[in-house]
Amino acid sequence: MRIAGGGLVRRWGGRAVGLAITGVGLYIVAPSVLSLFGAWPRLADVDPWWFPVLVVLEGCSFAALWWLARLALSAGDQQAEDQHAVDQQPPGWGTIATAQLAGNAATKVVPGGAATGGVLQARLLISAGQPAAVVASALTAIGLITTGVLLLLPVLTIPAVLIGPPPARQLELGLLVSLIMAVVIVGLGLAVLTWPRFVVLIGRGSGHLIHLVRRSVTADSCAALLAAQRDRVAAAFEGRWWAAALAAAANRMFDYAALVAALAALDVHARPSMVLLAYVVAQALAMIPITPGGLGFVDAGLTALLVLIGISPDAALIGTLLYRLASFWLPIPVGLLAWTGWRIHLHVTRPSRTDDDQVP
Repeated sequence: MRIAGGGLVRRWGGRAVGLAITGVGLYIVAPSVLSLFGAWPRLADVDPWWFPVLVVLEGCSFAALWWLARLALSAGDQQAEDQHAVDQQPPGWGTIATAQLAGNAATKVVPGGAATGGVLQARLLISAGQPAAVVASALTAIGLITTGVLLLLPVLTIPAVLIGPPPARQLELGLLVSLIMAVVIVGLGLAVLTWPRFVVLIGRGSGHLIHLVRRSVTADSCAALLAAQRDRVAAAFEGRWWAAALAAAANRMFDYAALVAALAALDVHARPSMVLLAYVVAQALAMIPITPGGLGFVDAGLTALLVLIGISPDAALIGTLLYRLASFWLPIPVGLLAWTGWRIHLHVTRPSRTDDDQVP
C-alpha cells in the first residue's frame, strides 16, 4: 500500500501543485481579465476592416513559424538520411500547421503552458512519421531562435529611443519599423549562425556585465553557454540559415505589427519604439508558467505599459483587448479544430492503434 500510495503521490502530486499554482494565479489576475472583457462592447467602435487586417498579420506570424518548423525538420531529416541511409520525407505544410496550431492552443488553455503545448506538437509530428530525435531537436532549435529574436528586440530599439520621437502620427511608422527591424534581425542572425567568433565576443561581453551582479557567472562560462546554444541552432538549420533567420524575424515582427495595427485602429499616437518595448515585456510575461499562456499577466502588463508610454487608459485597454483577441483568443478554437481534425484522421487511417499511442 505504501508503494502504491507513493506512486500516486509521484504521479499526481506535481500536477496537483501545478493546478493549485494556476488557480492562485488566475485568482490574482481575475480582476484584470474581467476588466478587459468588460471593454468588449467598445470593440463595436472599431472600423470593421481592422479585424481582417489583424487576422492576416497574425496569420502571417503563424505561417512564419510553420516555415521555421519545416526548415528545421527538413534539415533533421536530411541528417537522418545521411547517417542511417533511410528515405525520410519532411512533413507536409498541413501536418506542420496542424501540429503547431494544436500545440499553441494547448499552451493557452492547459496548465503547464509551453511544455504541454510542446509535447502535444511533438506527438502530432511523431505520429506523422517524423523521428522523435529529429522532432525534439527541431522544436528545441525553434524555441532558441525565436527567444533569441525576442531578446534582441530591446537592444535594437535603443537607438530609436535615444533619437527621440518622430513627427506627428508616428504610430503609422510602426509597420515600416517592423520591416526595418526584420532586415536587421536577419543580418544579425546570419552573422550569429555563420560566424562563431562573433557569438563568443557577444558572450564574453555579456558575461562581464552579468558578473557585476552575479559573481558565479564569468565571461568564459557565458561565452561557452552561448556558443553551445548557437551550435544547436546552426546544426538544426544547416544549409538554410538565411531562411531560418528570415522566418524567425517574420514571426516576431508580424506579431508586433498586429499590436501596432490594434492601436492604430483606435487612432492612438505613440512612438513605435516604445510600443515595441511594451510588446517585448508582454511576450516575456507570457512565458511565466503560472497561468496558461500568461493569461491575465500579459493583459494587465501590456495595458499598464501602454499607459506608461503615454496612451490613455481607455485606448490602452481596448487596444490590448483587440490585439489579444487576434493573437490569443482566436487561435484557441482554431487549434482545437486542428486537433480534432487530426484525431479524426488518426482514427480513420489507423483504427487499430492502442490507447497508449493516443494523445489524451
